Amino acid sequence: MSAEQVSGLCEQLVKAVTVIMDPASTQRYRLEALKFCEEFKEKCPICVPCGLKLAEKTQTAIVRHFGLQILEHVVKYRWNNMPRLEKVYLKNNVMGLISSGTQSILEEESHIKDVLSRIVVEMIKREWPQHWPDMLKELDTLSKQGETQTELVMFILLRLAEDVVTFQTLPTQRRRDIQQTLTQNMEKIFSFLLTALQQNVNKYRCMKTDLAQEPKAQANCRVGIAALNTLAGYIDWVALSHITADNCKLLEMLCLLLNEPELQVGAAECLLIAVSRKGKLEDRKPLMVLFGDVAMHCILSAAQTADGEGLVEKHYVFLKRLCQVLCALGSQLCALLGSDCDVETPANFGKYLESFLAFTTHPSQFLRSSTQITWGALFRHEVLSHDPLLLAVVPKYLRASMTNLVKVGFPSKADSPSCEYSRFDFDSDEDFNAFFNSFRAQQGEVMRMACRLDPLTGFQMAGEWLKYQLTAPLDTGPMNSKTGEGLCSIFSPSFVQWDAMTFFSESIISQIFRTMDKDEIPVNDGIDLLQLVLNFETKDPLILSCVLTNVSALFPFVTYRPEYLPQVLSKLFSSVTFEVVEESKAPRTRAVKNVRRHACSSIIKMCRDYPQLVLPNFEMLYNHVKQLLSNELLLTQMEKCALMEALVLISNQFKDYERQKAFLEELMAPVAGLWLSPEMQRVLSDPEAFISYVGADNKIADPVLEDPSGLNRSRISFCVYTILGVVKRARWPAATEEAKAGGFFLGYLPSGTPMYRNPCTEQVLKLFDNLLALIRTHNNLYMPEMVARLGDTFAKALDMLEVEKNAILGLPQPLLELYDSPVYKTVLERMQGFFCTLYDNCFHILGNAGPSMQQDFYTVEGLATQLLSSAFNNLNNIPDYRLRPMLRVFVKPLVLSCPSEYYETLVCPMLGPLFTYLHMRLSQKWQVINQRSMLCEDDAADDNPESQEMLEEQLVRLLTREVMDLATVCCVSKKGVEQNTTAAVDGDDDEAMATEVTPPANAELTELGKCLMKQEDVCTAVLITAYTSLSWKDTLSCQRTTTQLCWPLLKQVLPGNLLPDAVSWFFTSVLKGLQVHGQHDGCMAALVHLAFQIYEALRPRYGELKAVMEQIPDIQLDSLEQFDSKLLNPTLQKVADKRRKDHFKRLISGCIGKPIGEQFRKEVHIRNLPSLFKKVKPSLETDVLENEDGEGFNVLFEP
Repeated sequence: MSAEQVSGLCEQLVKAVTVIMDPASTQRYRLEALKFCEEFKEKCPICVPCGLKLAEKTQTAIVRHFGLQILEHVVKYRWNNMPRLEKVYLKNNVMGLISSGTQSILEEESHIKDVLSRIVVEMIKREWPQHWPDMLKELDTLSKQGETQTELVMFILLRLAEDVVTFQTLPTQRRRDIQQTLTQNMEKIFSFLLTALQQNVNKYRCMKTDLAQEPKAQANCRVGIAALNTLAGYIDWVALSHITADNCKLLEMLCLLLNEPELQVGAAECLLIAVSRKGKLEDRKPLMVLFGDVAMHCILSAAQTADGEGLVEKHYVFLKRLCQVLCALGSQLCALLGSDCDVETPANFGKYLESFLAFTTHPSQFLRSSTQITWGALFRHEVLSHDPLLLAVVPKYLRASMTNLVKVGFPSKADSPSCEYSRFDFDSDEDFNAFFNSFRAQQGEVMRMACRLDPLTGFQMAGEWLKYQLTAPLDTGPMNSKTGEGLCSIFSPSFVQWDAMTFFSESIISQIFRTMDKDEIPVNDGIDLLQLVLNFETKDPLILSCVLTNVSALFPFVTYRPEYLPQVLSKLFSSVTFEVVEESKAPRTRAVKNVRRHACSSIIKMCRDYPQLVLPNFEMLYNHVKQLLSNELLLTQMEKCALMEALVLISNQFKDYERQKAFLEELMAPVAGLWLSPEMQRVLSDPEAFISYVGADNKIADPVLEDPSGLNRSRISFCVYTILGVVKRARWPAATEEAKAGGFFLGYLPSGTPMYRNPCTEQVLKLFDNLLALIRTHNNLYMPEMVARLGDTFAKALDMLEVEKNAILGLPQPLLELYDSPVYKTVLERMQGFFCTLYDNCFHILGNAGPSMQQDFYTVEGLATQLLSSAFNNLNNIPDYRLRPMLRVFVKPLVLSCPSEYYETLVCPMLGPLFTYLHMRLSQKWQVINQRSMLCEDDAADDNPESQEMLEEQLVRLLTREVMDLATVCCVSKKGVEQNTTAAVDGDDDEAMATEVTPPANAELTELGKCLMKQEDVCTAVLITAYTSLSWKDTLSCQRTTTQLCWPLLKQVLPGNLLPDAVSWFFTSVLKGLQVHGQHDGCMAALVHLAFQIYEALRPRYGELKAVMEQIPDIQLDSLEQFDSKLLNPTLQKVADKRRKDHFKRLISGCIGKPIGEQFRKEVHIRNLPSLFKKVKPSLETDVLENEDGEGFNVLFEP
């Protein structure tokens, strides 16, 4: 290799790099240049001299960076094949570059420093400590040359800690060697870092005021920053003793640096990591030094200075860090105090609370919210909650909450000091709104805890605020509501205050009844407040909604003074019929509808929670409701039914079967008359008649005002709502004695379960045939010939509502529209709403029928056949968004509440065909999705989140989850399952992605599961669905199914004679799942565990499994033989479970899918070095491997 060769190649490389980086180059030129550079790195034998030449100081920064990249590439990919002398040559030259090959610390580009430190770390990862024992000494020597070299050494140490400890990007043995050697040398490393920090900070402080010395001061400052960054990479994991050594010298230095503007953020970062450390309580005790005078003073003065300089991003970031430091300090105090560590409440606890309160009252909503969890921990703490200092802060905290609950600070507005801060923290108003809602909920929790410590103070504050709001003049602000002139919108100052006050009083009053003795409760004050609220009149729907919440919050006081009940009822009833403009024809806005709905639900809640209190007023209530029901147009169907539900709830208190039955018969008479009339029977059982009756075949000229068939639709809705309300609410007394006395008790089932009769059974079953007819008709509406009959205006009547679509796609609703727009803007939307609600409610009735009417429902003649021919009729044409609620609100509750006596007659005949159908349907859907993703990898359709395909795909995912959840609920007992099945079905895909998943060992099949698995068709359908679903592209469904369902199902059929093909198929399905989901840690852990269980349990009986294993890409057959022989030889001592599993995981690693970012990455191979610790029995092969270079223990790099 001659110098000319190197120079010639370097010239070409410089040209190529220039072309690549020149924005004016054409794409073709750039690609050619790129190809030339990549081929050079891969193939050229003289990379090292070329790289070194290009890295010389005389070259431009871009060329130098490329030269260093070449050297990094050589170390990463060629190191194992380089001769020893070449390694030494490269290492010495790289150290030379650090020593004298870079510009000074202030001039050098950061990307050059970065790549240079990476090269050294890559060499360390391959050779230290065995072949390069003096590495730390060499770095120490370099650092003595000056700031430039010291900074690079810091970068190297930080990068090394990140690679080895944080990201763990190297093989286990090498990682252990390096980490142990780092740990052994930690005292030296820490002393080096601290000394560098102290010296450079001292120099910086001396020189920063002297203009002539500014460059020198800046250089020292840079090293200080680098030292802090490097410390942050170590403080997280080193032994706590290093952090607290020398009387906590490190912590003291960090506190003092909080007042040094250039270094304060780095110092706060290090403090935060130190104070957040977990570990033995005894080791954490020294951290309490931060409650000392010096530390507290530093933290508080730094906070005051940063805050005093106005809103500058840098200072704001620092304030956030300080706030986190105080939060972490509070958590440490809560952990240590009251434990066995004999820690006392710090002398400065009062000072700490004051400063913490300052963050809770800061204009930034984000800072306020950051303090809440720690407040909660302090108020809950067994020792601190009795501390007089903390008790003295409770009123101040509650005062602060009164301000913090007010929803201001939208980034787009300027009506509060918080807005400015919000612009730093939130991208949009929707973003802020979502944050604020969860912040408010969190505050509610903490306020309730605070009130347990001092309930009366909270109550007085709530009372004052409530009185103030009741007398304050209405201020609608600059934006008027669309509901009407002079009314509030959700941003109006008055509403914002009312809203906050209502939340405050609701949170606080609820605690009074929980924490205070009955005699101490301030009943008179409560009743006074209630009277003020009842006498308050407003025509503003948003304010009235708040008033109703206050009525509900204060209602428990009425239990002490029942004479106030009629007043409360009349207030609520007047709100049920609330209108802004009486007799208006315009559609009601959401705000008005909310008030009416709110009043109805307050009445229901009152009747549900205090039925004994309301019972004496039953007649008054009943007459009032009758009067309202007599006018068909006064209330919506939902409102009518809500009031009827309230009556049913009170009638449960009759505790007399005959009396309640007579009442329900009278209540439902109008419904029965309408529902069983010949016309209605004709309409409900014939899809064409139904479409025409509800007006869906019309063409309408004015789609906003004109709606000729509205009344017909409301009649059907009224009947269905009423049946649902009665089925849901009518019940027998909970106490068996009362049930027997009232004539509800029928005896016991063979299993010992008591049997009751529901007073509504006779009425509801009378209406049951027509309900099933309606469900069958509704399902048939989706047949193509029926869809074709819909009128022009209603062609999309059976589609989803926009709101539903947005919810599925996770798109936020615009804030204002929620309250100010009419509920349904056009008659088409009204029709869509009608079909959607009707469908859901019919299935809610079926889902509630079992728990409500029990044996009377389950023994309806031919029930399974009737349900199959109605609810499960025409499923092929039913869209996913309708099938989902059917499974959730009908099939699942029906199955869960069904006693085992009816499994054979009802559940199995129904679920068998259903599961078979669902498997077929989902398989087809996923096939379409997979084909689509293969076809349109390059297509841009997905860029549009509203695109139909995306919606369909998300629906298939949600339906899959619903189906797998149903299978799990049916088959697997609840022991280990509960926490997952309740997770939101519409939740994000990332939710519940735990990394280490081992299924609950006690997941057994339920009685129903066993019953289903005995039926061959059901058993096959459920098993095949469960195992096929593992390779469908939905991580959440895959993880749940793997952990909860797959193994219990398979275990059930193991004793039978499974066909070898079936066994291979199950095992292959799991491996396919790994191929698709292996990139997600949670799924991967669960699937590997399942594959391991199957292989261990079935390999002894089925040799075919080994054949499947042999087809795994890159499998090491000798390792497989070894695994098999241990598995099949029962005499051998079993290896620990974890080691067997790890061995198995290595075997199947060839089929574990990788994230796209890693699929095409070039593999880096780092060889293990001779062990630092003597092995007990060196096996031949490992020694040969380790010494194949013939290097053994030779030191590679002599100093």
